[in-house]
Amino acid sequence: MASIRSDRVSRRGFLQAFAATSLVAAPTYSNAAGFLRGAGDIRRIKMYSGRTGEHIDMIYWIEGKYIADALKEVNYFMRDWRQDQATGMDTRTVDIIAASRNLLDTPEPFMLLSGYRTPQTNAMLRSRSSGVAKRSLHMEGKAADLRMNGRSVSQVARAAASCSAGGVGRYSGSNFVHVDCGQVRTWGR
Repeated sequence: MASIRSDRVSRRGFLQAFAATSLVAAPTYSNAAGFLRGAGDIRRIKMYSGRTGEHIDMIYWIEGKYIADALKEVNYFMRDWRQDQATGMDTRTVDIIAASRNLLDTPEPFMLLSGYRTPQTNAMLRSRSSGVAKRSLHMEGKAADLRMNGRSVSQVARAAASCSAGGVGRYSGSNFVHVDCGQVRTWGR
């Protein structure tokens, strides 16, 4: 029996191509100028702080626009709790956090260990640990240290690194992942 060749794209082929494109494009919020803009695109952040007991679960971006009031809440949530001081967190870092959580495909929130740090807090932490950078991006509101129940440091780090949007550090011994919107790089194990 002769086979019939069709130049049409099969439904399965189309869906596979779409899925591959989505996996590449969707997580890189910081690099993509509004993926799916106008098509109901939203960005949501879901975290809690073991230090303050606070929780945040909100949409902070809708169809190409950040929501100013939501970002104010994010900034306060990610404040230096030791000094009770907030700064404007770089939205690229917030986007990396949101994209990483989406990639992990879980209802669980991230636990925020450290967001913004004042220079005083950074100096104090640096005096206690060799792993704290003198010019930490935390002091610029460009970094966060996170962990997630039910996901390993490796899983969280792979999700963040797949965004190709900043630095990702694995701190397996301390059970957290550092993410920032600085140069794309990875470190730790």
